[in-house]
Amino acid sequence: MTFLEDTKNVAVVEARTGAPLVSVVIPMYNAAAYLQDCLDSVLAQTYKNFEVIAVDDGSPDNCADIINACEDPRVKLVRQRNRGLAGARNTGVCRASGEYIAFLDSDDMWRPEKLELHVGHLRANPSVGVSYSASQFMDESGALMSVGQTPKCEGVTAADIFCRNPVGNGSAPVIRRQALKDIEFIRPEQGHYGAMFFDESFRQSEDVECWLRIALSTDWGFAGIDQALTLYRVNGEGLSANWQNQLASWERSVECNRRIDAEFIGKWESLARAYQYRYLARRAVQSRDGASARKLLTMAYRSNPSILLREFGRTTVTTGCTVLLSCLPNDYYHALENRLMAAIA
Repeated sequence: MTFLEDTKNVAVVEARTGAPLVSVVIPMYNAAAYLQDCLDSVLAQTYKNFEVIAVDDGSPDNCADIINACEDPRVKLVRQRNRGLAGARNTGVCRASGEYIAFLDSDDMWRPEKLELHVGHLRANPSVGVSYSASQFMDESGALMSVGQTPKCEGVTAADIFCRNPVGNGSAPVIRRQALKDIEFIRPEQGHYGAMFFDESFRQSEDVECWLRIALSTDWGFAGIDQALTLYRVNGEGLSANWQNQLASWERSVECNRRIDAEFIGKWESLARAYQYRYLARRAVQSRDGASARKLLTMAYRSNPSILLREFGRTTVTTGCTVLLSCLPNDYYHALENRLMAAIA
C-alpha cells in the first residue's frame, strides 16, 4: 500500500469523527481580486478532511463578503484589526484545530493534489515538522510563467534554511501543529498576551525568521516535495518592492536568531548574506532597476565570492542579466531575460 492510499483510508476514519486533520490558514488583506480563485483551489483539493480559517486582517475591500458567500461549512471567517501578515497567520494558527497547519496567501493558489501529497509526506516522515513543495510562478492575471522555485527537498540542514530558504514562499509549507507549538511565545511588554508563532514586529521576512527559529531551536526536520504544487503570484508591487526595506527585515531576522545560536550565525552569515544580496539583485533586475542590481551584486561577491562556484549557473545568469540590462534596449533585453531566467528556475 502506498502512503497516498494509506492517507485516503485515514481520511475516511477522520471524516467519521468530524475532526479535520488539516487547517488551512488564509490571511486576507486587499486581495479580493484573487481570493475566489485562491479559495476555489482549496475546495478542489483531492484530500477533503480540512477546515479553512480565513482571517480578515482589517481588509478595506470585500474579502469578508467573498468568504461569507461560501456555503461550504468547512470555511470559517475570523475578523480582526490590522496586525499584518504575521498577526493574521498567528490568529489562524490559534483558531485552527488540525494536526497539520497549511498556509496559503490569498493571492496564491494550490494544485488539487497539494494537501493529499503533504499529508502523505508528513505521515511517512514523522521527524519532519515542515513539509513544503516546489512552486510555479504565475502573473497578475493568473497565467502560468515558465519560471518557479525548485528547492532542495532532501537532506535539508539549518544552514540550507539560513542560506537558501528552501521553503521558498508562504504558500508552500504544511507544518505540524507541534512544531509551531514548540516555538510559541508571548510578548506582554508589547501588549501581546496571545500566543505568537510568527514575530508580529516584522512586516517582511517574518516567514524566514520563523523557519530558521524552528531549525535552530527544535529537533524538527525540513523536507520537500519536488512537484510544483503551489502557484505563486508575482505581481508588479512585489517586483518593485523597496530592496532596502527587504534587506533591513532580513538583517533583523538574522539578529533575532543570533540570540539562539551565535556560533551558527557566525559560521554561515557571509554565505547567507551573499545569497540574499544576489536574490535582491535578481529582484532589482526584474523591476529594471539596473543601478540597484549592480550595487547588490557587488555586495554579494564581496560578502562571499564562493556563490559563483556553489551555484555557477544562477550566479552567472544574474550577473549577465545585470550587465545586459545596462546595454540593451528594453525589448531585446526582456526577451533575453525570459530565456535566461527560465533556464535557472
